[in-house]
Amino acid sequence: MKKKFLVIIFLFIGSPVFAQGELKGVMGINFVSIPSMQDYINQNFAPQNNQLLSFISTVIFAGEGGLFLNKSFELTLETAYQIYSYTNTQLTGKYELDYNNFMPSILAYYVISGAGYNFKFGGGLGVRFASVNESLPAATVTITNYSSIGFGGIMRIEGNTLLGGNVYANIGAELRYDVNGEPEYNGEPLYNHIISDNVNFNTFSTGVRLGVTYIFGAAN
Repeated sequence: MKKKFLVIIFLFIGSPVFAQGELKGVMGINFVSIPSMQDYINQNFAPQNNQLLSFISTVIFAGEGGLFLNKSFELTLETAYQIYSYTNTQLTGKYELDYNNFMPSILAYYVISGAGYNFKFGGGLGVRFASVNESLPAATVTITNYSSIGFGGIMRIEGNTLLGGNVYANIGAELRYDVNGEPEYNGEPLYNHIISDNVNFNTFSTGVRLGVTYIFGAAN
């Protein structure tokens, strides 16, 4: 029994399952909807002639590494960081809110490959670590940091085109929904007194990404 087990392990490790992988770095622009946060800013700090719209733009940076299990299927691990910042200067001082979300995810892709290119369709799930820094116009404490742990999902389509050697240009589009809940500072959430409700940072986003992919190893 032990010999059979060792043979199976040897065949698995030595098989083409681990023969090809990729590393990728991208930067993108996401258009996000965070209704509770946007209501909070619009009702308390944004001037009437400059209210936040339903979708606001954020910047996202991501790194991803994966293994092709066969020509048509890949598993990857991604770490992404999304950044948003709002500032408004009033007669009483400057208001600032920074919302950052660290988003590690596991993804699975269906892959269509050709000579010098591939297309991928897939999605995944992961943990979300939201951080919100707020500075009030007349606050005695300069910055208050609120944080939460949540979860989120991704749907993505992307393509890679050969630049030379093993390096590919990457372009993609994605949809995300992140359940970040109500970030807290010392057990107290951010509170909107206008509507008497806590502020949550559940986020829907859609966007495009550009980057570079390095594919290594032999093809299956």
